[in-house]
Amino acid sequence: MRNLGIDIKPPKNSCEDPYCPFHGTLGVRGRLLQGNAVSVKARLTAIVEREYYKYVPKYLRYEKRRSRVAAHLPPCLGVKEGDSVTIGECRPLNKTVSFVVLERLIR
Repeated sequence: MRNLGIDIKPPKNSCEDPYCPFHGTLGVRGRLLQGNAVSVKARLTAIVEREYYKYVPKYLRYEKRRSRVAAHLPPCLGVKEGDSVTIGECRPLNKTVSFVVLERLIR
């Protein structure tokens, strides 16, 4: 079990995934984001949707926006659709994936 240098509890299960930050060699650096896993249908990939507010100066108000981020999903975490997760930035793993799921938050 590797120490990531981030205050996150490691998973209880183990896996043989080389891109798992806990059991493989993938490093985590940069931004940490939280959101909901809206799709886990792709193999070892989760789509994480997060909501945020953007200020519109013309109307002196905020608007709600959503963004979707593709993240690598290690099999040792056991994330299902609808779970709240924390993702961390890593090196690009393919064309769309530059984040990895770090933990499943309690609903």
